[in-house]
Amino acid sequence: MISISPRISNIPSLSGHQRLRHNRYNLVSISHRQPPSPPSHLQSPKTLRLRRSFQIFAIDAAQPFDYESKLSDRIAKSKTLKIAIVGFGNFGQFLAKTLVRQGHNVLAYSRTDYSAVAGDLGVSFYSNADDLCEEHPEVILLCTSILSTDKVLRSLPLQRLKRSTLFVDVLSVKEFAKDLFLQILPSDFDILCTHPMFGPESGKHSWKDLPFVYDKVRIGSDESRISRCEKFLDAFAREGCIMKEMTCAEHDQHAAESQFITHTVGRVLEKLNLDSTPINTKGYERLLDLVENTSSDSFELYYGLFMYNKNAMEQLERLDLAFESLKKELFGHLHDVLRKQLFGTRGRALGGLQQPPSLSKLPPNGNGLALPSGPPHSESQSDSATS
Repeated sequence: MISISPRISNIPSLSGHQRLRHNRYNLVSISHRQPPSPPSHLQSPKTLRLRRSFQIFAIDAAQPFDYESKLSDRIAKSKTLKIAIVGFGNFGQFLAKTLVRQGHNVLAYSRTDYSAVAGDLGVSFYSNADDLCEEHPEVILLCTSILSTDKVLRSLPLQRLKRSTLFVDVLSVKEFAKDLFLQILPSDFDILCTHPMFGPESGKHSWKDLPFVYDKVRIGSDESRISRCEKFLDAFAREGCIMKEMTCAEHDQHAAESQFITHTVGRVLEKLNLDSTPINTKGYERLLDLVENTSSDSFELYYGLFMYNKNAMEQLERLDLAFESLKKELFGHLHDVLRKQLFGTRGRALGGLQQPPSLSKLPPNGNGLALPSGPPHSESQSDSATS
């Protein structure tokens, strides 16, 4: 407890100004001892001593703000980002659902008016790119099509963004995206090239165990910029994605061997108009699922996979050669059966069956090799020819 003890010296001989100078407050600790005597020159039999004491107690009451709640809110915000999705179509909305659920502040911009959809998802929609950039998002997430990425990126008012903004793409071709970013974006911007190897169909229930490929093309050395990049990647890691870091060139090589071939086979089967049957096998069911998954994507995506991945043409040629090789193998066996039927009796008489010569490469018109023009007795058949 603390007391403030005023002492007023009432000296008639002093003027009002002098008395004011002698009024003093002594701050002393509470004890049972008497306060110290005043200086000798102020002692007087007419001195009037007034003592007032007050106490200060700690009160257990609600403060003007809740410190714990503010602290937890600050911690939560440190783990979230302000992410602007440019291109709020099917895939942009697909990513936004999860990002909003994780607590990120998600903004969106698109040429099409998706304000109603954005409102339902808890996303702030902007129809003007300048207004979006003036919100100073930490991350610009490009969810545009492959063919429109160049045009959209060049149309953004980059001067309205913070110079350290992180740019991320989710295109299926990575070298094209990397070269485009390096060509258009100023050197102050960070670049992260990513490819979620799934979409609205394959990832509609969960992202667990689905591959997510990324390449840190250009990330600043500041701790805050490194942390921002990691927080963005963590949005996919916490959903159970298999995180794969590789260069853009490595990605495109693997993607041509897997994604492009998958889309090609799926679209070829789509041309056959396959239908479900009462006796579907498991393999046939998987083919129908493949057709459904690939046909749900636009042809623009498939064309982009072919146009902007230099490895795609090689895979298309290999697929064509593989199909021709399979046809030649089938026709070769058919040729052997016909020969057995034509020369079966003479072959048994001569004894023994020679293996048919291996087929050479098909001529450009796709016709098989003609039957040998040699004499029939030159060919021998075994006893199994008629079996």
